[in-house]
This record gives sequence, C-alpha cells and structure tokens, in this order.
Amino acid sequence: EQGLQLLEHGGSVEEDCIRIARCFEATRQRCCRLEQDRLRAREQLARVEAERAALEVKLKHARNQVEVEMKKRHRAEAELEKQERKLQLVLELLMREPWGSEALSREQCSVLGALAGRRLGAALAPVRRSSAVDESCQSLLSHSDISYDRTEDDVVRS
Repeated sequence: EQGLQLLEHGGSVEEDCIRIARCFEATRQRCCRLEQDRLRAREQLARVEAERAALEVKLKHARNQVEVEMKKRHRAEAELEKQERKLQLVLELLMREPWGSEALSREQCSVLGALAGRRLGAALAPVRRSSAVDESCQSLLSHSDISYDRTEDDVVRS
C-alpha cells in the first residue's frame, strides 16, 4: 500500500522536478540576458564618459579663449580711448591756434569745428563699430556681465 502511494506520489514529484528545472533554465536565461544588458550599459557608460571628458576639455579651451579675447578687447578699447583723447587734444589745439585755421582749408575747418563741437567718441562711434558684430543689445548682453562658474572645474570625480 505504501509503495502504491509512493508510485502515485512519485509521478507528481517528477512533474514538480521538471517544472523546477524549467524554472531554473528560464532564470538562467534571464540572468544571461541581464549580464549582456549590463555589459552593453557599461560600454555605453564608458563612451559617454569619454565624450563628457572631451567636451569638458573643449569647454576649458573655450573659456580660456574667451578670457584671452576679453583681455584683448579691453586693451584695444583702452588704446582706442587713449587715441581718441589725443585726437581731441589735437583738434582743440588746431581750433584754438590762429595758424591752424590758416593752414587748413575751409572745408577742413568746418569738419574740425563740427567734430570739436560735439563729443569725439560719439562722432567716431559708427566708424569704429564692426559691421559684422551687432552691438545694439550691449546694455542687455554686456561682456562685462559675463561670469563663468568654475566651481565644476574644481570638483574631484571618482
């Protein structure tokens, strides 16, 4: 009687073992797929990190270039102001000296008079502005208002 029960019960045990084996196989296949996904994600992460590092280098170079160009611009503007002051002094001298008006033609005197009558920098402003650069929004986008956040430059990455 016990043998018969074991035989009856034994059939269901075999089925249970087969179900368990199938479940293990499905789990193993899922683990293999997950491992492949992990490897692909790791490769993608390495590519993205390399690209980020390259972009950070480009950003650093661009920041340095902007800084160099801003220094050049400041020097050029200072030189321009210095030359404008010199030209203004020359104009004032020519307009005050009696020999200056004798040496100049009537047309030259009228042009110098017009320039001396108003601020020289304003008179020369259209000439010194580059046509390639639109500076009509200078008050909104002044180069002196540009600030760079360099806190990320100092962050130590692990």
